[in-house]
Amino acid sequence: MHWVTLAAVLLAIAAALVVQGYAHHLTTLAESSAPAAAASPAPAAALHGGPVIDPREGVDTVTPHQRTIALTFDDGPDPTWTPRILDVLRKHHVHATFFVVGTAAAEHPDLVRRILDEGHEIGMHTLTHADLTTSPQWRANLEMAAGQSAIAGATGETTALFRPPYSSEPDALDAADWQIIRSAGQDGYLSVLSTLDSEDWRRPGVQRIVANATPQGDAGQVLLMHDGGGDRSETVAALDRLLTQYAADGITATSVSAATGLKGVMRPAATAEQWSGTALIATLWGSAWVVGAIGIALVLSGIVMVVRAVLVLFAASRHRRRAREVALRRTWTHDGIVSVIVPAHNEAAGIEAAVRSIAASRRPVEIIVVDDGSTDGTADIVEALGLPQVTVIRQPNGGKPSALNTGIAAARGEIVVMVDGDTVFEQDTVERLIQPFADPAVGAVSGNTKVVNRGGVLGAWQHIEYVVGFNLDRRLFDIAECMPTVPGAIGAFRIETLRRVGGVSDDTLAEDTDLTMAICRDGWRVVYQEDARAWTEAPASLGALWRQRYRWCYGTMQAMWKHRGAVLQKGPAGKLGRRGLGYLLVLQVILPLFAPVVDIFAVYGLLFLDPTRIAVLWLAFLALQLGMAVYAFRMDGESLKPLWTLPLQQVVYRQMMYLVVIQSLFTALAGTRLRWHRMQRYGTLTVPPAVTTG
Repeated sequence: MHWVTLAAVLLAIAAALVVQGYAHHLTTLAESSAPAAAASPAPAAALHGGPVIDPREGVDTVTPHQRTIALTFDDGPDPTWTPRILDVLRKHHVHATFFVVGTAAAEHPDLVRRILDEGHEIGMHTLTHADLTTSPQWRANLEMAAGQSAIAGATGETTALFRPPYSSEPDALDAADWQIIRSAGQDGYLSVLSTLDSEDWRRPGVQRIVANATPQGDAGQVLLMHDGGGDRSETVAALDRLLTQYAADGITATSVSAATGLKGVMRPAATAEQWSGTALIATLWGSAWVVGAIGIALVLSGIVMVVRAVLVLFAASRHRRRAREVALRRTWTHDGIVSVIVPAHNEAAGIEAAVRSIAASRRPVEIIVVDDGSTDGTADIVEALGLPQVTVIRQPNGGKPSALNTGIAAARGEIVVMVDGDTVFEQDTVERLIQPFADPAVGAVSGNTKVVNRGGVLGAWQHIEYVVGFNLDRRLFDIAECMPTVPGAIGAFRIETLRRVGGVSDDTLAEDTDLTMAICRDGWRVVYQEDARAWTEAPASLGALWRQRYRWCYGTMQAMWKHRGAVLQKGPAGKLGRRGLGYLLVLQVILPLFAPVVDIFAVYGLLFLDPTRIAVLWLAFLALQLGMAVYAFRMDGESLKPLWTLPLQQVVYRQMMYLVVIQSLFTALAGTRLRWHRMQRYGTLTVPPAVTTG
């Protein structure tokens, strides 16, 4: 059901974007350029007749009365210029005809109503000011019907007056223009052309507009001016002068119907027409709100990503300097026992390599392998190694937290290291991992987890994620003192700390995150030791990766909810709550939830906005990711070769990760108890080359 819900939401957003794209940006998409000869040529009666044309029965044309100007304004309403033009008309007690664009009428219905309330009349100028002569028939029909609907929805009335966009005088009609006029006539429209063009759209200056709009002789004219489509300050100034001049010259300026004697050009809209218009306006308003909200969210998410990059890089640099300083003066030696606990359930593929690598540590350790009801001979493999420092404990299958608690109970060391059964250590890993415990305030230490099976595109992607995402974030968390997770692959804990928090809880599927948060809330510091490396197997198939990340993500959400009270606490707990949980909420929950919308908006931008700008923004985002990746790889001493897969990661892997977050959130909201998904083992683990087992 959650996928159906997601699909419905994304389709609704896509529909809103398409509506806005069409309404405000689409002017040439799917246009055709059929030759004018394909249509009937304009008849002589239209070419040499009046500017108001009725093509329904033959060709009837009408010309304004002598010494009369039919004053018309196109491309509005505009919230800035239409009110000023209306003020000038009211000042001179003159009425006019406004040929409104449907989208503008829908955005500013109050202005359209004001036009009518002040005695003016409305004409239709299509929905988006499309050039109907080059548009396919479906679009021409849509432009006409939707343009009228917008007027009906805004005013409760419809109009019989229509002005084709980009039209001019009757004698300029060609075959394509005539085809539009004929088609409009079949729908009951009178097409209103112009005979006097003020050319205010050129912004030639007030004096030039006045000269262009001054008639020569006594013949009636239809004057073309504009109240929308750009800066119309010159139009407003010129109109005031013109109306004063017309009055002085005895010229009547009025609307099209008054100038020609036409009746009934405006009529009340039928109920269906009004409902249709209201629905259109609501759709345009709703889609505009959606696009606006997405725009704001995109800006905010961009800011968050840039701020995160700056914080992470700053913290990583500071953490690295601090780590070097500590390494130079490292003198602390732990004289007590270090216990390494390996919980194992059906780990036959890698358990030998894991145990041998730990046993080969330069720092002597006690190794406790807790076999949690394995059915593949895991415990037998470990016992057959005959390693004296290794103890095998068998127990019925009770889950990983149960196995860890069994190991903790059996541990003799003051420091406990927990390691997964699919992980191998280097010789110095344990010694380096326990160094931070020289500070008595430190309760737990996270090591540096590396992907061992990093071959292929999927392996490279996970390798990048571990180095760039997980480890950079851990450096930030360490500096900010709000570490939310010590990974199960490699972590060290004071036994005292574990006992104070009650051991490992099975309340969540992310027992490592749950445990770490509990330790922070108990007042302990949790730090990151970057030179303590462990090598682990990563999922080798998309299905296995999905199951692993689903468990991680869902478990993290459970832990965040369980420890939400830390937000109101003080000290280390408060740092975890306000810094760590806040970071996880924004970066690992909210932004991934918004990611599908970003992708849809990117497609929208390529279709309706400036494709070059969209491509540049995407490349800038990729460059930011690449810069962070190069820095992180250099810090970890890694080869940069896997970074060639980074662009693909942004268009494949990222989508998979945000779908995991979405499914996890729906699972959490539904209150479903997710079962444990055990990862398949591949047997790729080997004892690190530098390690010798004697």
